[in-house]
Amino acid sequence: MLKDGCAREAVEKYGDMLYRICLLMLRNTADAEDAVQETFIRYVTVSPDFADSEHEKAWLITVANNKCRDMLRYRKRHYTESEELLDGYAVTKEDSGILDALMELPEKYRIVLALFYIEGYKVDEIAELVCIGASAAKMRLSRGRRMLEEKYRKEYM
Repeated sequence: MLKDGCAREAVEKYGDMLYRICLLMLRNTADAEDAVQETFIRYVTVSPDFADSEHEKAWLITVANNKCRDMLRYRKRHYTESEELLDGYAVTKEDSGILDALMELPEKYRIVLALFYIEGYKVDEIAELVCIGASAAKMRLSRGRRMLEEKYRKEYM
């Protein structure tokens, strides 16, 4: 079992990042909060040993991604948040349009785009985190960018 201080430190260090990822995937604040909470419960109960903080972060993202996938699988008809709430997470008004377009993409593209552009992961790291090959991650990034561009152009032209 992890010491209480380690768990608290991990929540403070990675909680916001995991929440953003889960919110992008689930499109629902309550579900995103649940996924993050379940991720940290798993962190405390499993108490894995990590080589460094990047390994710890990658493990948490992988667990959160899996929790979100499970929730999407079982809560397909669950209520999703309004666009007004999601606009509050955008830094500028221009960002909110991109965020809206991103939220409309299929989950498999949202997660790779979020990990690449928001969290700064490399393609190989993304592939490992979402359990796909590097070429599949590159393809999802490419297709996701193209889909995002099409959606964004339709809305703002």
